[in-house]
Amino acid sequence: MNKIISSIKEHLEDFSSLIYPNLCICCNNSLVKQEKHFCTRCNIGLPRTYYHLASKNPIEQLFWGRVKIEKATSFFLFQKGSKYQKLLHHLKYKGNPGVGVELGRMLGVDCSEVNYFGDIDYIVPVPLHPRKKRKRGYNQSEAIAEGLQVPLQKEIILTNLKRRYYSSTQTRKGRFERWENVRDLFVQNDSAMFEGKHILLVDDVVTTGSTLEACAQAVLKSEGAKVSIATLAFAVI
Repeated sequence: MNKIISSIKEHLEDFSSLIYPNLCICCNNSLVKQEKHFCTRCNIGLPRTYYHLASKNPIEQLFWGRVKIEKATSFFLFQKGSKYQKLLHHLKYKGNPGVGVELGRMLGVDCSEVNYFGDIDYIVPVPLHPRKKRKRGYNQSEAIAEGLQVPLQKEIILTNLKRRYYSSTQTRKGRFERWENVRDLFVQNDSAMFEGKHILLVDDVVTTGSTLEACAQAVLKSEGAKVSIATLAFAVI
């Protein structure tokens, strides 16, 4: 009976795809069954950084002299106007957290292949203010963390790090304005939770690093805590 139900469901999905085809977010071509959100051609063409393989990479250098980071990586390079911008646009503004889950899983596979992230204790997505999360319906960083968790097999902590107040968007701000916008923005509910722990902070895009710096400083107030960083994209300014 289960096989019959499964077969019927598969045929219905095939029929539905003829009427409402699943299209690649990046190039708008039809997806085949094994593809999720973006096609194999666009997956191959994704401008990966491979920063997880390199110490002293540009993401790590971004935080030098600002806050102590153990290891940092981004999955791909983001350039405004490229077709891969659509991935982040769908994730943040088109109500498609599944894109973050899938890209997060791919990033997690990379991270699991090196020793740098082997001693991570908790995955902590950068928190949204509750008002913004209600408006969007989800936190895109949580979606990325959900994907990361599959290959890394680490616990996600959502309740300890929080935003103290609602801040304006960072998109059109310069480096100093971004820092002013997030300074003292994050705080822990219970600093004992992160004592002696290695925390992997997760976000969608890193540009100047101001938001992640503020998060890291909040985490490092716990005695013996360490911080690493993983983002989907590194914005090329």
